[in-house]
Amino acid sequence: QVQLVESGGGLVQTGGSLRLSCAASGRTSSVYTMAWFRQAPGKERDFVAAINWIGESTYFTDSEKGRFTISRDNAKNTVYLQMNSLKPEDTAVYYCAASMRFGISLYIRASQYDYWGQGTQVTVSS
Repeated sequence: QVQLVESGGGLVQTGGSLRLSCAASGRTSSVYTMAWFRQAPGKERDFVAAINWIGESTYFTDSEKGRFTISRDNAKNTVYLQMNSLKPEDTAVYYCAASMRFGISLYIRASQYDYWGQGTQVTVSS
């Protein structure tokens, strides 16, 4: 079992920044790829970014590329999402996810992740 706890969400104005954190506990040695997803009201959960256990590969969709940065501290079992130049359309609940699949592959589908955090709300006001 792996437990994930997100933090760092909040209310920010357009153009502002937030740094989300996700602390993992439990069988963290079996966690390989971690990711951030987000879900806005009435919408599906969308992929945001992923990072493998060696931290050498990241993946962003076009809308986030250049504004968001995913990083990972394996010693602290924590993954981060630095979000800059935030827009109202970034408003959502942000979820951290962990995959136990061995390897360095990056996954973009929610079904490829085994554990999820409870989510942290990010609200960007216009």
